[in-house]
Amino acid sequence: MQLDADDVKAVTTRLKRAHGHLASVIRMLEEGAECEDALTQLAAVNKAINRGGYALVATGLHQCLTEQGPDSVDTKKLEKLFLALA
Repeated sequence: MQLDADDVKAVTTRLKRAHGHLASVIRMLEEGAECEDALTQLAAVNKAINRGGYALVATGLHQCLTEQGPDSVDTKKLEKLFLALA
C-alpha cells in the first residue's frame, strides 16, 4: 500500500526529530556526559521512534479502512506489523 504524501510527511518529520535527538545522545556520550542523563535521553529517542512506527501503522490502517473498506484489512499482516514494533 502506498501512503498519502501528507501522511508520510508527518511520520518522517517525527522520525527526523528522533534522529536529531539520537545525534545529541551520541554527542553527550562522546563528551563524557553522565550515564543517567544519556540513558534518560536515549529512552526519549526510543519512545519517539516507537511513536513514529505506531503512527505509520495507524495511518496505513486508516487509509485501508477509508479507501478500501474493513474487508481489505489483512488482520494477520496487521498483527505482524504491530508485533514488530513491540
